[in-house]
Amino acid sequence: MSDLTGGGRGPLADILVSAVAIIRNRRVLMVTARGRDVLYMPGGKIDAGETPAEAAVREAREEIAVDLDPAGVTPLFTVLTQAHGEPDGRLVRMHVFAAETDAVPQPSAEVSAVHWVGMDSLHRCPPAGREVLERLAALGRID
Repeated sequence: MSDLTGGGRGPLADILVSAVAIIRNRRVLMVTARGRDVLYMPGGKIDAGETPAEAAVREAREEIAVDLDPAGVTPLFTVLTQAHGEPDGRLVRMHVFAAETDAVPQPSAEVSAVHWVGMDSLHRCPPAGREVLERLAALGRID
């Protein structure tokens, strides 16, 4: 639980999500949802009984049609920031995993397009996505 309160309603639970960072040629794969221009990391909410790594593998399959080897999905970092489109104080806790694949990511489920992006796309990202790009750049993985 977050220690922030949401307008007198008591503490708001963090939104727990996992995402995969697939990097090629110093660009990271991000997606857009149907009818939206905002860039997101491929990922989503962690289901009950699922580990963050299992969620990252499942979400990659659901959103970008890529089957990742669970043994090759490694933790990078966790982002904790204001959740996009949620009341002030509602945080998203995003577990970001590095993953490699030779497969060609394809949009599926609620995803309309895949994009290989760098820091030049920061302005198109919600808070968690911006922080992911900034951290990947600080780690020297993207430009």
